[in-house]
Amino acid sequence: MSSHITPRPIGINLPSHAQDPDPEETREWLDSFDGLVEARGEDRASEVIQNVIQHARRSDLHLPDSLTTDYINTIPADEQPEYPGDPELEKEIRNAIRWNAAMLVHRAQRPGVSVGGHLSSYASIANMYEVGFNHFFRGRDHEGGGDHVFFQGHASPGIYARAFMLGRLSQEQLDGFRQEVSSEHGMPSYPHPRAMQDFWEFPTVSMGIGPVAAIEQASFDRYLHNRGLKDTSQQHTWAFLGDGEMDEVESRGALHIAAKEHLDNLTFVVNCNLQRLDGPVRGNGKIIQELESQFRGAGWNVIKVIWGSGWDPLLAASEDGALIDLMNATPDGDFQTYRAESGGFIRDNFFGRDPRTKALVEDMSDEDIWWKLNRGGHDTKKIYAAFKAATEHKGQPTVVLVHTIKGYRLGKNFAGRNATHQMKKFTLDDLKALRDTLHIPVSDEQLESGSVYDAPLYMPDEDSPAMKYFKSHRAQLGGPVPTRRTEHKAIELPGDKAYEVVKRGSGKQEIATTMALVRLLKDLMRDKESGKRWVPIIPDEARTFGMDSLFPTAKIYNPDGQNYLSVDRDLLLAYKEATSGQIKHMGINEISSTAAFTAAGTSYATHGLPMIPFYIFYSMFGFQRTGDFFWAAGDQMAKGFVIGATAGKTTLAGEGLQHMDGHSPILAYTNPGTVIYDPAYGYEIGHIIRDGLQRMYGEDDRLQEVFYYLTVYNEPIVQPKEPEGLDVEGLLKGMYVLEAAEQGDGPEVQLMASGVGVPWARHARELLAEDWGVRASVWSVTSWTEMRKEALEAEKHNLLNPEDERTPWITQRLEGVEGPFVASSDFDFLVPDMIREWIPGQYGVLGADGWGFSDTRPAARRYLKIDAHSMVVKALQLLAREGKVDASTVRKAIDKYDLGNVNAGESGSFGGES
Repeated sequence: MSSHITPRPIGINLPSHAQDPDPEETREWLDSFDGLVEARGEDRASEVIQNVIQHARRSDLHLPDSLTTDYINTIPADEQPEYPGDPELEKEIRNAIRWNAAMLVHRAQRPGVSVGGHLSSYASIANMYEVGFNHFFRGRDHEGGGDHVFFQGHASPGIYARAFMLGRLSQEQLDGFRQEVSSEHGMPSYPHPRAMQDFWEFPTVSMGIGPVAAIEQASFDRYLHNRGLKDTSQQHTWAFLGDGEMDEVESRGALHIAAKEHLDNLTFVVNCNLQRLDGPVRGNGKIIQELESQFRGAGWNVIKVIWGSGWDPLLAASEDGALIDLMNATPDGDFQTYRAESGGFIRDNFFGRDPRTKALVEDMSDEDIWWKLNRGGHDTKKIYAAFKAATEHKGQPTVVLVHTIKGYRLGKNFAGRNATHQMKKFTLDDLKALRDTLHIPVSDEQLESGSVYDAPLYMPDEDSPAMKYFKSHRAQLGGPVPTRRTEHKAIELPGDKAYEVVKRGSGKQEIATTMALVRLLKDLMRDKESGKRWVPIIPDEARTFGMDSLFPTAKIYNPDGQNYLSVDRDLLLAYKEATSGQIKHMGINEISSTAAFTAAGTSYATHGLPMIPFYIFYSMFGFQRTGDFFWAAGDQMAKGFVIGATAGKTTLAGEGLQHMDGHSPILAYTNPGTVIYDPAYGYEIGHIIRDGLQRMYGEDDRLQEVFYYLTVYNEPIVQPKEPEGLDVEGLLKGMYVLEAAEQGDGPEVQLMASGVGVPWARHARELLAEDWGVRASVWSVTSWTEMRKEALEAEKHNLLNPEDERTPWITQRLEGVEGPFVASSDFDFLVPDMIREWIPGQYGVLGADGWGFSDTRPAARRYLKIDAHSMVVKALQLLAREGKVDASTVRKAIDKYDLGNVNAGESGSFGGES
């Protein structure tokens, strides 16, 4: 075995072109390979090369980066297509947009406002956007349905500036940038659909969300097409990302999905300005080369746009490859420095490293080196060639890696500086220099009069050739982008028959609420009108949740179908994949599942086609693991059902600490887009689902842009039949009396519980009556959070309307109800404690706080003191404080039930398996 020094950073370890000790021998090998391709074809040549590489690896040779190509443009200059636009008119418009984008942020720093903003990200990506807007991005009025464009969040000023010039936004709105509450015409900082509901489609500024969301959007488009629900064959998804953003694990973690599904309707454009927020992305390495290697390895088509047209003659003149070698060996930290220095500095410190490369620029002035030798991301012809190749490529998703300068054209104080991301305003001299650079017809007098923050926006004459060109191109491509529309045909919702399965209970059979919900889903999916709209989304836990019964009928979506012989093909519940499958089975991947939920849940806006996502997962792996993605789903106004299955701290106790969820309702409550329920029985689930469908997809005066979060359990119990005279209003508002206290004398207590805790409360009611002569009512609390939200809204109203105060519903409902009150659930103390303020009397809460652990359900509940016997002792304690029972009763109960002995627990069935 041979030994080697530590490998250099990815992308720098490439074979030399200029230092080849025997170029003639190398040429013979290359000619031999070309002859093999010509004589035997590409497939045979590929086999031979693969065998050579494998042999070299077995011999422990130090191979160069096999997935990385030279640090030059993928598309050679002689293969570039003719540019279809007018470069001069486009440059005139681009300069105006650059100016307005910069002024939007600069003006927002005026005294009394100073709200911040970002100048440099858009400055680096402007050319890419304008090529896309003028030649590629199809609007919603395009016959093919329009493209989906995920814009780089920090570049939003440029998108606003473009919309201003199209007449979509006013100057008052631009001057309300980042002043959504304090300004009558305020606008959000970044792409936030909920804040601008007819403008932004996708929220992207939380780094890492955009890449995953774009992949799932492209996947969902194909899903709709393959299921025959909509022709999406002409729709394309674009995601504009930053090279710093690609450090996020999420940004790269789902690349395999796009490749596996052959999403050639997807293009990533990574703006590689080589800088994060604080400094270089890869100072010692080469981020473009690193990304090329990973994307190519994940199965993507890779196109690099590194150098502008000014480099083409130099590359052609460097026949020995010395210039390519220099490009390959120069780390990003140096490239960043070059663009912050002068042309002379570049001559000495880049070209001057090798006499052969220095000779290439001996006839160029320092000024020409600075301006003509540009990065590829600022050359519209190079960008167009890459975008055209990306949209025409078949069978793979494409990533376009584009070399740019952060702060490009903003001036020497901005371009390429480490601090440029945080720079938000200009000096008077900066303004004049930028005006001159961009050729903006604004006079010194206009810039010098008043405050420096009064620098004007610029709108070219409406009848100018540039403005006519600008508007006509957008019209030809189907109208403005971004645009969000919500017009769609209403869904005909299921009738009573679909809910009969949960209303009638389970008879003598014990089934968990998870199974009750799945039975309901199966019937809802059979509905003639709305059944096809359900999108079950499962992260590889279908059998855990009893959803394998859907496999044979609904089938699992796979764009390739099923091309293998299934091992369980003879079973009734065989695993079946199909191109037209209805189930989105995501593998062990909660983040992509949440993104798939978002794509399906916003189909009413992105496609004018309402779909009903049903995303079911281990509750512990929901809002805790993917909370940022759920937040984005709320921002994007996704609708649908999110199911936290195997919920609670103790029903899955056998699995242990990292599976036991005592807090998901608390986390979910912090998301304003969620409607949260913790139902105990199947019939409760039926009413909640039905009401949710009506609210989100029917005609309703409530906020419709929400999604429902239901916690369901894996503990089998007998599901009761729906009671006669059920208080449906109370069930939906948050609680109802399940069992009323017996009439009679003596102390009375109210037992409140949710979810799997309701059977413990019913048992506690029996114990209180039999052992202590205490009468109790049992309240099934379906939603602690909905009651809290309603009460807080009433309190907020009352703060400003003392002459017209509202009484919270919970206060009305408990008026005249005799306490004390005891609450328990399978969640942390904070969950039932949410309504304490509105309880008319003593309120004792039991909570499943702390780390999880592995044990039986009864033992876990006894240990946590949330079980039936703990409820009894808590009730007696509160009654004793009110003098309604003797104080000694509490100790007697503790001893009688052996409350400190975890093995004496009786609440729930033994087990705790998944």
